[in-house]
Amino acid sequence: MNTMFDLQQYALQKLKDTYTEHEIKVLCSLSFCKLLHYTNIDIHLKKHEFLAKSFIDKFVQIVEELKTDKPIQYILGETEFAGIDFQLNSETLIPRPETEELVMWIVESGVQPGASVLDIGTGSGCIIVSLGKLLKGVRLCGVDISPAAVRQAADNARRNGVEVKFEVRDILRYEEWEWPGFDVIVSNPPYVRESEKALMHDRVLNYEPSRALFVPDTDPLMFYRKIAGFGRDHLNRGGVLFFEINEAFGKETVELLREMGYEEVELRKDINERERMVKARGNFKF
Repeated sequence: MNTMFDLQQYALQKLKDTYTEHEIKVLCSLSFCKLLHYTNIDIHLKKHEFLAKSFIDKFVQIVEELKTDKPIQYILGETEFAGIDFQLNSETLIPRPETEELVMWIVESGVQPGASVLDIGTGSGCIIVSLGKLLKGVRLCGVDISPAAVRQAADNARRNGVEVKFEVRDILRYEEWEWPGFDVIVSNPPYVRESEKALMHDRVLNYEPSRALFVPDTDPLMFYRKIAGFGRDHLNRGGVLFFEINEAFGKETVELLREMGYEEVELRKDINERERMVKARGNFKF
């Protein structure tokens, strides 16, 4: 077992009860790219070259961790989002592709230079840092209840050369702090009902931070209601609120925002035709 080809065959055998063949090959490629600083082209061209024992040992350890269902993103400590590399820790969710669609919706909405953008529940900072790379001349802020998440987000911003003001704050208690006004507020808050745990993979339940995922069945829109209330107080006139949502509550989220006085409320489907994003405009400040 001396080459990348050999290691892939080893992984295919060891992980066959946990992953599909395609998934295993993807996991191998991610591991090779991380450990050897290779591109996918390098992997193809050099798959039969001999490797150092130290690398082989590290790869075997990765396979052992994968056998426990630990996500590869946490094993490697990083993932890619919107074409940008992000470091992760146990307090940050793994960014999902549908969240990239939310980011692009914000970019396409015509955010002007000088606008102020707030990301509530920033986690790894994937949303706000990506916006910083894609929008010009905007002022960026991210908040999260987890100090470890805020530290990771700040590190990701620094690594990617984006200036963001990060703070540890609990949005459910936002009245305790002074806040400026914002032109754009975005949030991908906890929205998975506790009863939905039975439908989720152990890979998520055992490793991703539950505080960032779950809400009580009795009040699944608790974060949306609170953030919408925050927006009424702190969105600049004509400012826009963006949410990622639970597809089971698209209609309810739209109704909530309209009842709270938001205008131009728009529900959007993701690439899989699921209702996963909402945009609303606030005209509360004069």
